[in-house]
Amino acid sequence: MINFNIIDKSSCCIPNNGSNDIDHLPVAIIGAGPIGLAAAAHLADRGEPFILVESGEKVGSNIRQWGHVRLFSPWKYNIDKIARKLLENNNWIAPPADELPLGKELVELYLEPLSELPQIHPHILFNSIVTAVSKKGLDKMKTAGRENASFVIYLKQDGTTTRVEAKAVIDASGTWSHPNPVNTDNVWTIEEKVLLEHIYYGIPNIATMRDKYNDKRVAVIGGGHSAINTILELTESGSQELFWIMRKKKVEDAYGGEEKDALEARGELGSRIHHLVDSGKVKPITPLYIQQLKETATGVRIIGQFNGKHFEQEVDEIIANTGSRPDFSFLREVRLSVDAGTESVEALSTLIDPNLHSCGTVRPHGEEILRQPEKNFYIVGMKSYGRAPTFLMATGYEQVRSVVAYLSGDIEASKAIELDLPETGVCSTNIKVSQADSSCCGAC
Repeated sequence: MINFNIIDKSSCCIPNNGSNDIDHLPVAIIGAGPIGLAAAAHLADRGEPFILVESGEKVGSNIRQWGHVRLFSPWKYNIDKIARKLLENNNWIAPPADELPLGKELVELYLEPLSELPQIHPHILFNSIVTAVSKKGLDKMKTAGRENASFVIYLKQDGTTTRVEAKAVIDASGTWSHPNPVNTDNVWTIEEKVLLEHIYYGIPNIATMRDKYNDKRVAVIGGGHSAINTILELTESGSQELFWIMRKKKVEDAYGGEEKDALEARGELGSRIHHLVDSGKVKPITPLYIQQLKETATGVRIIGQFNGKHFEQEVDEIIANTGSRPDFSFLREVRLSVDAGTESVEALSTLIDPNLHSCGTVRPHGEEILRQPEKNFYIVGMKSYGRAPTFLMATGYEQVRSVVAYLSGDIEASKAIELDLPETGVCSTNIKVSQADSSCCGAC
Protein backbone atom coordinates (compact mmCIF):
# COMPACT_ATOMS: atom_id res chain seq x y z
CA MET A 1 0.00 0.00 0.00
CA ILE A 2 1.15 3.54 -0.74
CA ASN A 3 2.41 5.40 2.34
CA PHE A 4 0.88 8.87 2.81
CA ASN A 5 2.12 11.73 4.95
CA ILE A 6 -0.35 14.37 6.13
CA ILE A 7 1.26 17.72 5.41
CA ASP A 8 -1.32 20.19 6.72
CA LYS A 9 -4.41 20.42 8.91
CA SER A 10 -6.82 20.21 5.97
CA SER A 11 -5.95 16.52 5.61
CA CYS A 12 -3.98 17.14 2.42
CA CYS A 13 -1.44 14.48 1.78
CA ILE A 14 1.30 13.50 -0.62
CA PRO A 15 2.70 9.97 -0.94
CA ASN A 16 5.93 9.61 0.98
CA ASN A 17 8.37 7.86 -1.34
CA GLY A 18 11.60 9.13 0.19
CA SER A 19 12.59 10.70 -3.14
CA ASN A 20 11.83 13.69 -5.33
CA ASP A 21 12.09 11.50 -8.43
CA ILE A 22 8.57 11.28 -9.88
CA ASP A 23 9.34 7.85 -11.35
CA HIS A 24 8.80 6.47 -7.86
CA LEU A 25 5.31 7.95 -7.62
CA PRO A 26 2.19 5.91 -8.42
CA VAL A 27 0.02 6.13 -11.52
CA ALA A 28 -3.39 7.54 -10.57
CA ILE A 29 -6.44 5.90 -12.19
CA ILE A 30 -9.75 7.76 -12.02
CA GLY A 31 -12.80 5.49 -12.01
CA ALA A 32 -13.19 1.87 -10.85
CA GLY A 33 -15.32 0.60 -13.70
CA PRO A 34 -14.28 -2.10 -16.18
CA ILE A 35 -11.64 0.06 -17.89
CA GLY A 36 -10.19 1.58 -14.72
CA LEU A 37 -9.92 -1.83 -13.08
CA ALA A 38 -8.31 -3.24 -16.24
CA ALA A 39 -5.71 -0.46 -16.04
CA ALA A 40 -5.08 -1.41 -12.40
CA ALA A 41 -4.66 -5.06 -13.40
CA HIS A 42 -2.11 -4.19 -16.09
CA LEU A 43 -0.14 -1.94 -13.72
CA ALA A 44 -0.19 -4.61 -11.01
CA ASP A 45 0.96 -7.24 -13.50
CA ARG A 46 3.92 -5.05 -14.46
CA GLY A 47 4.80 -4.25 -10.86
CA GLU A 48 4.00 -0.55 -11.25
CA PRO A 49 2.67 1.37 -8.21
CA PHE A 50 -0.82 2.83 -8.63
CA ILE A 51 -3.86 4.21 -6.86
CA LEU A 52 -7.41 3.72 -8.11
CA VAL A 53 -9.79 6.53 -7.20
CA GLU A 54 -13.52 5.76 -7.13
CA SER A 55 -16.27 8.23 -6.27
CA GLY A 56 -18.71 5.52 -5.20
CA GLU A 57 -18.79 3.15 -2.24
CA LYS A 58 -18.11 0.14 -4.47
CA VAL A 59 -16.55 -0.67 -7.82
CA GLY A 60 -18.72 -0.45 -10.94
CA SER A 61 -20.97 2.20 -9.41
CA ASN A 62 -22.22 3.41 -12.80
CA ILE A 63 -22.95 -0.11 -14.08
CA ARG A 64 -24.96 -0.85 -10.95
CA GLN A 65 -27.44 1.79 -12.15
CA TRP A 66 -28.23 -0.33 -15.21
CA GLY A 67 -27.60 -3.71 -13.66
CA HIS A 68 -30.91 -5.08 -15.01
CA VAL A 69 -29.82 -4.51 -18.63
CA ARG A 70 -28.32 -7.37 -20.65
CA LEU A 71 -25.33 -6.83 -22.93
CA PHE A 72 -25.14 -7.95 -26.53
CA SER A 73 -21.55 -8.96 -25.89
CA PRO A 74 -20.78 -12.42 -24.49
CA TRP A 75 -18.38 -12.81 -21.60
CA LYS A 76 -15.43 -13.59 -23.87
CA TYR A 77 -15.40 -9.93 -25.01
CA ASN A 78 -16.05 -8.42 -21.57
CA ILE A 79 -13.03 -9.70 -19.63
CA ASP A 80 -9.62 -8.11 -19.96
CA LYS A 81 -6.88 -10.68 -20.67
CA ILE A 82 -4.51 -9.63 -17.90
CA ALA A 83 -7.38 -9.27 -15.44
CA ARG A 84 -8.40 -12.83 -16.34
CA LYS A 85 -4.85 -14.07 -15.70
CA LEU A 86 -4.68 -12.43 -12.27
CA LEU A 87 -8.10 -13.77 -11.35
CA GLU A 88 -7.39 -17.31 -12.49
CA ASN A 89 -4.16 -17.27 -10.49
CA ASN A 90 -6.45 -16.75 -7.48
CA ASN A 91 -8.74 -19.70 -8.34
CA TRP A 92 -11.44 -17.63 -10.07
CA ILE A 93 -13.75 -19.52 -12.41
CA ALA A 94 -14.77 -17.53 -15.48
CA PRO A 95 -18.45 -17.40 -16.48
CA PRO A 96 -19.41 -19.31 -19.67
CA ALA A 97 -17.66 -17.53 -22.55
CA ASP A 98 -20.69 -17.33 -24.85
CA GLU A 99 -23.30 -16.23 -22.33
CA LEU A 100 -24.61 -12.65 -22.34
CA PRO A 101 -24.30 -11.08 -18.88
CA LEU A 102 -26.60 -8.60 -17.21
CA GLY A 103 -24.91 -5.45 -15.96
CA LYS A 104 -25.18 -6.67 -12.36
CA GLU A 105 -23.54 -9.96 -13.36
CA LEU A 106 -20.67 -8.07 -14.93
CA VAL A 107 -20.14 -6.38 -11.56
CA GLU A 108 -20.75 -9.35 -9.26
CA LEU A 109 -18.99 -12.06 -11.26
CA TYR A 110 -16.07 -10.05 -12.64
CA LEU A 111 -15.47 -6.53 -11.31
CA GLU A 112 -15.95 -7.32 -7.63
CA PRO A 113 -13.64 -10.38 -7.63
CA LEU A 114 -11.07 -8.38 -9.59
CA SER A 115 -11.21 -5.51 -7.10
CA GLU A 116 -10.73 -7.92 -4.19
CA LEU A 117 -7.42 -9.27 -5.48
CA PRO A 118 -4.54 -8.55 -3.08
CA GLN A 119 -2.64 -6.83 -5.90
CA ILE A 120 -5.49 -4.33 -6.39
CA HIS A 121 -7.75 -3.89 -3.35
CA PRO A 122 -5.25 -2.10 -1.05
CA HIS A 123 -4.77 0.61 -3.67
CA ILE A 124 -8.44 1.60 -4.15
CA LEU A 125 -9.69 4.85 -2.60
CA PHE A 126 -13.49 4.68 -2.32
CA ASN A 127 -15.84 7.61 -1.69
CA SER A 128 -13.21 9.89 -3.24
CA ILE A 129 -14.44 12.50 -5.70
CA VAL A 130 -11.82 14.04 -7.97
CA THR A 131 -12.35 17.80 -7.92
CA ALA A 132 -9.21 18.83 -9.82
CA VAL A 133 -6.04 17.59 -11.48
CA SER A 134 -3.03 19.88 -11.78
CA LYS A 135 0.72 19.94 -12.19
CA LYS A 136 2.57 20.38 -8.91
CA GLY A 137 3.50 24.02 -8.37
CA LEU A 138 2.41 25.05 -11.88
CA ASP A 139 -0.75 26.54 -13.31
CA LYS A 140 -1.92 25.68 -16.81
CA MET A 141 -0.05 28.55 -18.45
CA LYS A 142 3.38 27.65 -17.07
CA THR A 143 5.57 25.62 -19.44
CA ALA A 144 9.08 25.60 -17.93
CA GLY A 145 9.70 22.31 -16.11
CA ARG A 146 6.19 21.09 -16.82
CA GLU A 147 7.07 17.67 -18.26
CA ASN A 148 9.12 16.76 -15.21
CA ALA A 149 6.56 17.94 -12.65
CA SER A 150 4.28 15.44 -10.94
CA PHE A 151 0.50 15.53 -11.11
CA VAL A 152 -1.53 16.49 -8.05
CA ILE A 153 -5.01 14.98 -7.80
CA TYR A 154 -7.39 16.84 -5.50
CA LEU A 155 -9.91 14.57 -3.80
CA LYS A 156 -13.03 15.33 -1.79
CA GLN A 157 -13.18 12.80 1.04
CA ASP A 158 -15.61 13.15 3.96
CA GLY A 159 -15.97 16.86 3.33
CA THR A 160 -12.25 17.56 3.33
CA THR A 161 -9.65 17.97 0.60
CA THR A 162 -6.92 15.40 0.10
CA ARG A 163 -4.05 15.84 -2.35
CA VAL A 164 -2.42 12.83 -3.97
CA GLU A 165 0.74 13.09 -6.05
CA ALA A 166 1.23 10.89 -9.13
CA LYS A 167 3.65 10.46 -12.02
CA ALA A 168 0.85 9.81 -14.52
CA VAL A 169 -2.95 9.95 -14.68
CA ILE A 170 -5.37 7.63 -16.49
CA ASP A 171 -8.86 9.16 -16.56
CA ALA A 172 -11.37 6.30 -16.94
CA SER A 173 -14.26 8.15 -15.29
CA GLY A 174 -16.71 7.52 -18.14
CA THR A 175 -19.73 9.62 -19.10
CA TRP A 176 -22.72 7.77 -17.61
CA SER A 177 -23.30 10.19 -14.73
CA HIS A 178 -23.51 13.17 -17.09
CA PRO A 179 -26.59 12.67 -19.29
CA ASN A 180 -27.60 14.94 -22.14
CA PRO A 181 -30.75 17.05 -21.73
CA VAL A 182 -33.91 16.40 -23.78
CA ASN A 183 -33.68 19.81 -25.42
CA THR A 184 -32.93 19.35 -29.13
CA ASP A 185 -30.20 21.99 -28.96
CA ASN A 186 -28.56 19.91 -26.18
CA VAL A 187 -28.80 22.81 -23.75
CA TRP A 188 -29.78 22.43 -20.10
CA THR A 189 -32.58 24.85 -19.24
CA ILE A 190 -33.83 25.97 -15.84
CA GLU A 191 -37.21 24.44 -16.67
CA GLU A 192 -35.75 21.01 -17.31
CA LYS A 193 -33.67 21.09 -14.15
CA VAL A 194 -36.68 21.87 -11.93
CA LEU A 195 -38.62 18.98 -13.51
CA LEU A 196 -36.15 16.29 -12.47
CA GLU A 197 -38.82 14.66 -10.29
CA HIS A 198 -40.64 13.78 -13.50
CA ILE A 199 -37.62 12.91 -15.68
CA TYR A 200 -35.50 9.77 -15.44
CA TYR A 201 -32.21 9.76 -17.35
CA GLY A 202 -31.09 6.27 -18.37
CA ILE A 203 -32.79 2.88 -18.42
CA PRO A 204 -34.96 2.56 -15.30
CA ASN A 205 -35.53 -0.79 -13.65
CA ILE A 206 -39.24 -0.84 -14.38
CA ALA A 207 -39.79 -3.92 -12.21
CA THR A 208 -38.98 -1.83 -9.13
CA MET A 209 -40.72 1.34 -10.36
CA ARG A 210 -44.13 0.11 -11.54
CA ASP A 211 -46.06 2.55 -9.34
CA LYS A 212 -44.24 5.47 -10.92
CA TYR A 213 -45.20 4.57 -14.50
CA ASN A 214 -48.31 2.36 -14.34
CA ASP A 215 -51.49 3.99 -15.69
CA LYS A 216 -49.51 7.09 -16.61
CA ARG A 217 -48.78 9.02 -19.79
CA VAL A 218 -45.11 8.31 -20.36
CA ALA A 219 -42.80 9.80 -23.00
CA VAL A 220 -39.64 7.88 -23.86
CA ILE A 221 -37.18 10.19 -25.62
CA GLY A 222 -34.44 8.71 -27.81
CA GLY A 223 -34.05 6.65 -30.95
CA GLY A 224 -31.45 4.10 -29.89
CA HIS A 225 -31.44 0.69 -28.26
CA SER A 226 -31.65 2.14 -24.75
CA ALA A 227 -35.00 3.73 -25.62
CA ILE A 228 -36.23 0.49 -27.18
CA ASN A 229 -35.20 -1.46 -24.08
CA THR A 230 -37.11 1.00 -21.92
CA ILE A 231 -40.26 0.78 -24.05
CA LEU A 232 -40.23 -3.01 -24.07
CA GLU A 233 -39.94 -3.13 -20.28
CA LEU A 234 -42.75 -0.62 -19.86
CA THR A 235 -45.16 -2.54 -22.10
CA GLU A 236 -44.33 -5.85 -20.37
CA SER A 237 -44.77 -4.65 -16.81
CA GLY A 238 -47.81 -2.38 -16.83
CA SER A 239 -50.32 -0.23 -18.65
CA GLN A 240 -49.36 3.22 -19.90
CA GLU A 241 -50.17 5.66 -22.66
CA LEU A 242 -46.76 5.47 -24.23
CA PHE A 243 -45.21 8.08 -26.54
CA TRP A 244 -41.92 7.45 -28.33
CA ILE A 245 -40.23 10.74 -29.19
CA MET A 246 -37.34 10.80 -31.67
CA ARG A 247 -35.66 13.05 -34.22
CA LYS A 248 -35.45 10.37 -36.91
CA LYS A 249 -37.16 11.17 -40.21
CA LYS A 250 -39.41 8.13 -39.85
CA VAL A 251 -39.96 5.52 -37.15
CA GLU A 252 -38.79 2.69 -39.44
CA ASP A 253 -35.27 4.09 -39.17
CA ALA A 254 -35.19 2.92 -35.55
CA TYR A 255 -36.01 -0.72 -36.31
CA GLY A 256 -32.62 -1.63 -37.71
CA GLY A 257 -32.15 -4.80 -39.73
CA GLU A 258 -34.74 -6.85 -37.79
CA GLU A 259 -34.57 -10.46 -39.06
CA LYS A 260 -31.71 -9.50 -41.41
CA ASP A 261 -29.56 -8.10 -38.60
CA ALA A 262 -26.16 -9.75 -38.17
CA LEU A 263 -26.83 -9.78 -34.43
CA GLU A 264 -29.88 -11.94 -33.79
CA ALA A 265 -30.66 -10.46 -30.38
CA ARG A 266 -30.42 -6.92 -31.76
CA GLY A 267 -32.60 -7.88 -34.72
CA GLU A 268 -35.22 -9.27 -32.35
CA LEU A 269 -35.20 -5.96 -30.51
CA GLY A 270 -36.12 -4.12 -33.71
CA SER A 271 -38.81 -6.64 -34.62
CA ARG A 272 -40.48 -6.40 -31.24
CA ILE A 273 -40.63 -2.61 -31.19
CA HIS A 274 -41.93 -2.68 -34.78
CA HIS A 275 -44.79 -4.93 -33.65
CA LEU A 276 -45.62 -2.66 -30.69
CA VAL A 277 -45.83 0.39 -32.95
CA ASP A 278 -48.01 -1.43 -35.47
CA SER A 279 -50.32 -2.63 -32.69
CA GLY A 280 -50.83 0.92 -31.43
CA LYS A 281 -49.39 0.21 -27.98
CA VAL A 282 -46.62 2.72 -28.67
CA LYS A 283 -47.27 6.07 -30.33
CA PRO A 284 -44.20 7.34 -32.19
CA ILE A 285 -43.76 11.08 -32.60
CA THR A 286 -40.94 11.69 -35.05
CA PRO A 287 -39.30 13.87 -36.05
CA LEU A 288 -40.02 15.99 -32.98
CA TYR A 289 -37.56 18.74 -32.04
CA ILE A 290 -38.10 19.58 -28.37
CA GLN A 291 -37.67 23.27 -27.63
CA GLN A 292 -39.14 23.67 -24.17
CA LEU A 293 -40.55 21.83 -21.15
CA LYS A 294 -43.16 23.34 -18.86
CA GLU A 295 -44.37 22.10 -15.52
CA THR A 296 -48.07 21.27 -15.30
CA ALA A 297 -50.30 20.38 -12.36
CA THR A 298 -49.61 16.66 -12.86
CA GLY A 299 -46.44 16.46 -14.91
CA VAL A 300 -44.79 18.02 -17.95
CA ARG A 301 -45.84 19.74 -21.16
CA ILE A 302 -43.45 18.99 -24.03
CA ILE A 303 -43.27 21.80 -26.58
CA GLY A 304 -41.51 21.64 -29.92
CA GLN A 305 -41.64 21.42 -33.70
CA PHE A 306 -43.22 18.36 -35.32
CA ASN A 307 -42.94 18.18 -39.10
CA GLY A 308 -42.34 21.91 -39.16
CA LYS A 309 -45.38 22.81 -37.07
CA HIS A 310 -45.86 23.81 -33.44
CA PHE A 311 -46.54 20.80 -31.23
CA GLU A 312 -47.47 20.26 -27.58
CA GLN A 313 -48.00 17.06 -25.62
CA GLU A 314 -48.72 16.70 -21.92
CA VAL A 315 -47.30 13.67 -20.10
CA ASP A 316 -46.95 12.54 -16.51
CA GLU A 317 -43.41 11.18 -16.76
CA ILE A 318 -40.42 11.36 -19.12
CA ILE A 319 -37.69 8.76 -19.55
CA ALA A 320 -34.73 10.30 -21.36
CA ASN A 321 -32.43 8.00 -23.33
CA THR A 322 -30.56 10.87 -24.93
CA GLY A 323 -26.95 9.80 -24.43
CA SER A 324 -24.29 11.33 -22.21
CA ARG A 325 -21.30 13.64 -22.35
CA PRO A 326 -17.84 13.81 -20.76
CA ASP A 327 -17.10 15.95 -17.72
CA PHE A 328 -14.00 18.10 -18.15
CA SER A 329 -14.71 20.43 -15.23
CA PHE A 330 -12.02 18.91 -12.99
CA LEU A 331 -9.45 19.03 -15.79
CA ARG A 332 -9.29 22.81 -16.17
CA GLU A 333 -5.59 22.89 -15.21
CA VAL A 334 -4.58 20.06 -17.56
CA ARG A 335 -3.54 20.73 -21.13
CA LEU A 336 -6.00 18.75 -23.27
CA SER A 337 -6.57 18.14 -26.96
CA VAL A 338 -10.32 17.56 -27.37
CA ASP A 339 -12.27 17.46 -30.63
CA ALA A 340 -14.64 20.39 -31.00
CA GLY A 341 -17.48 18.25 -32.33
CA THR A 342 -17.41 14.87 -30.61
CA GLU A 343 -15.64 16.07 -27.43
CA SER A 344 -13.50 12.97 -27.80
CA VAL A 345 -9.73 12.73 -27.63
CA GLU A 346 -8.94 14.80 -30.71
CA ALA A 347 -6.87 12.23 -32.58
CA LEU A 348 -9.72 9.72 -32.11
CA SER A 349 -12.46 11.85 -33.61
CA THR A 350 -12.24 10.69 -37.22
CA LEU A 351 -12.04 7.04 -36.13
CA ILE A 352 -15.21 7.11 -34.03
CA ASP A 353 -17.44 9.76 -35.62
CA PRO A 354 -20.96 8.23 -35.38
CA ASN A 355 -21.87 9.95 -38.65
CA LEU A 356 -19.33 7.65 -40.32
CA HIS A 357 -18.84 4.69 -37.99
CA SER A 358 -20.66 2.09 -35.94
CA CYS A 359 -19.06 0.27 -33.01
CA GLY A 360 -17.92 -2.49 -35.34
CA THR A 361 -16.04 -0.21 -37.74
CA VAL A 362 -13.88 1.59 -35.17
CA ARG A 363 -10.42 0.13 -35.53
CA PRO A 364 -8.28 -0.65 -32.46
CA HIS A 365 -6.08 2.15 -31.17
CA GLY A 366 -3.62 2.69 -28.35
CA GLU A 367 -1.34 5.06 -26.51
CA GLU A 368 -0.16 7.11 -29.48
CA ILE A 369 -3.72 8.05 -30.51
CA LEU A 370 -4.72 8.75 -26.90
CA ARG A 371 -1.65 10.85 -26.07
CA GLN A 372 -2.46 14.33 -24.72
CA PRO A 373 -0.36 17.51 -24.82
CA GLU A 374 0.07 17.01 -21.07
CA LYS A 375 2.73 14.32 -20.89
CA ASN A 376 1.60 11.10 -19.16
CA PHE A 377 -2.04 12.16 -18.96
CA TYR A 378 -4.56 9.93 -20.74
CA ILE A 379 -8.32 9.83 -21.18
CA VAL A 380 -9.48 6.26 -21.85
CA GLY A 381 -12.66 4.23 -22.08
CA MET A 382 -16.05 5.74 -22.78
CA LYS A 383 -14.83 9.24 -21.89
CA SER A 384 -12.17 9.08 -24.62
CA TYR A 385 -15.05 8.85 -27.14
CA GLY A 386 -16.70 12.02 -25.83
CA ARG A 387 -20.31 12.14 -27.01
CA ALA A 388 -19.89 9.40 -29.61
CA PRO A 389 -21.87 6.21 -28.82
CA THR A 390 -19.49 3.90 -30.73
CA PHE A 391 -17.44 2.69 -27.75
CA LEU A 392 -16.62 -1.00 -27.22
CA MET A 393 -15.56 -2.27 -23.81
CA ALA A 394 -12.98 -4.56 -25.42
CA THR A 395 -11.54 -1.53 -27.22
CA GLY A 396 -11.15 0.17 -23.86
CA TYR A 397 -9.17 -2.82 -22.59
CA GLU A 398 -6.84 -2.49 -25.58
CA GLN A 399 -6.44 1.21 -24.83
CA VAL A 400 -5.23 0.66 -21.27
CA ARG A 401 -3.02 -2.27 -22.27
CA SER A 402 -1.17 0.02 -24.65
CA VAL A 403 -1.07 3.02 -22.28
CA VAL A 404 0.24 0.97 -19.35
CA ALA A 405 2.88 -0.65 -21.58
CA TYR A 406 4.07 2.81 -22.61
CA LEU A 407 4.12 4.16 -19.05
CA SER A 408 6.12 1.08 -18.03
CA GLY A 409 8.73 1.77 -20.72
CA ASP A 410 7.66 -1.09 -23.01
CA ILE A 411 7.36 1.01 -26.17
CA GLU A 412 7.24 -1.97 -28.51
CA ALA A 413 4.24 -3.47 -26.70
CA SER A 414 2.50 -0.10 -26.63
CA LYS A 415 2.62 0.08 -30.43
CA ALA A 416 1.31 -3.45 -30.99
CA ILE A 417 -2.34 -4.17 -31.72
CA GLU A 418 -3.73 -7.04 -29.66
CA LEU A 419 -7.45 -6.86 -30.30
CA ASP A 420 -9.55 -9.10 -32.51
CA LEU A 421 -13.30 -8.50 -32.69
CA PRO A 422 -16.14 -9.50 -35.02
CA GLU A 423 -17.03 -6.84 -37.56
CA THR A 424 -20.41 -6.04 -36.03
CA GLY A 425 -21.94 -3.18 -34.15
CA VAL A 426 -22.95 -3.58 -30.51
CA CYS A 427 -25.28 -2.27 -27.88
CA SER A 428 -26.89 -3.45 -24.69
CA THR A 429 -30.25 -5.12 -24.44
CA ASN A 430 -32.65 -6.28 -21.78
CA ILE A 431 -34.54 -8.70 -24.01
CA LYS A 432 -34.66 -12.31 -22.95
CA VAL A 433 -32.17 -14.29 -25.00
CA SER A 434 -31.64 -17.97 -25.66
CA GLN A 435 -28.40 -19.81 -26.28
CA ALA A 436 -29.05 -19.33 -29.98
CA ASP A 437 -28.67 -15.60 -29.43
CA SER A 438 -25.32 -15.82 -27.70
CA SER A 439 -23.21 -15.12 -30.77
CA CYS A 440 -23.74 -11.40 -30.22
CA CYS A 441 -20.83 -9.20 -29.33
CA GLY A 442 -20.90 -5.83 -27.68
CA ALA A 443 -20.14 -3.65 -24.72
CA CYS A 444 -21.63 -1.15 -22.34
